[in-house]
Amino acid sequence: MIGELEFEKPVKELRKKIDELKHLTKHADMDLTEEIEQLESRLELLKTETYENIQPWDRVQVARHPGRPSTLDYIPILFTDFLELHGDRNYGDDEAIVGGIAQFDGKPITVIGHQRGKDTKDNIRRNFGMPHPEGYRKALRLMKQAEKFHRPIICFIDTKGAFPGKAAEERGQSEAIARNLFEMAGLKVPVICIVIGEGGSGGALALGVGDRIHMLENSTYSVISPEGAAALLWKDASQAQRAAETMKITAPDLHSLGVIDEIVPEAMGGAHRNLSLQAESIRSVIKRSLAELEQLTPVELVNQRYAKYKKIGSYSMNEERVENGLFT
Repeated sequence: MIGELEFEKPVKELRKKIDELKHLTKHADMDLTEEIEQLESRLELLKTETYENIQPWDRVQVARHPGRPSTLDYIPILFTDFLELHGDRNYGDDEAIVGGIAQFDGKPITVIGHQRGKDTKDNIRRNFGMPHPEGYRKALRLMKQAEKFHRPIICFIDTKGAFPGKAAEERGQSEAIARNLFEMAGLKVPVICIVIGEGGSGGALALGVGDRIHMLENSTYSVISPEGAAALLWKDASQAQRAAETMKITAPDLHSLGVIDEIVPEAMGGAHRNLSLQAESIRSVIKRSLAELEQLTPVELVNQRYAKYKKIGSYSMNEERVENGLFT
């Protein structure tokens, strides 16, 4: 089986017991068919209970699963004629972000996404999905190209965060992220963003200013990792589970807060259990969002995007402080 997570252990143990009984039935003179059927019924109930009552920390673990589909897993299923484009025309190419031109239902689009590795060698090559500034500048170059040729933009978000190393800072990491936020806010073509795994910090936000923000059911989206938040708040990174429960970083939490537009259902147990089924769920969301956004003029798109982000969150104003030029 694909790597089991801690909260899935009861399911794993019951499945193992069923396999043992099936082995006995096949290789010994014993008929355990009735017992097997009873256990299989129990297994289905246990799976439903386990995955329908999944906790925030459990979702974090699913989002980080090493077998979870990445941008390059979805692209060949969702799109045709994908042509990957490289480089930021300034410093170099960053393989932690992939992007290019493709067709979606016969229409030209630009697709961009974070890309993690599948093994140690690939992870090193792609810097564990943590982009340098040239990655974000490459993404922005492709976005501006898409705007020039009137192509919708689809972004897949999946990163722990932008690379925090010295070299990245020297080459303008914060400026590159800020520039993407600024430019994406004013793009005159539809922008659809989908969080497919971890959406970590500014490294995720740099691809996250869209007209529609969708999240896979077991993905996360946050300004900091649970471990990082725990280290800051309680000086103890081992309190990550507690942080995950209080930070409101899961898709259901963010949907209720109005930060995202829609939750994309996952296959039972996570997207890594059924790639083709998961891709079809994403396809339907993209298709529906594009149909809505393509009805809008460029000016309407920008105005609607501005209004969308302006209304996220809440604040209160004290009239006396306002009169004195102070806000609260």
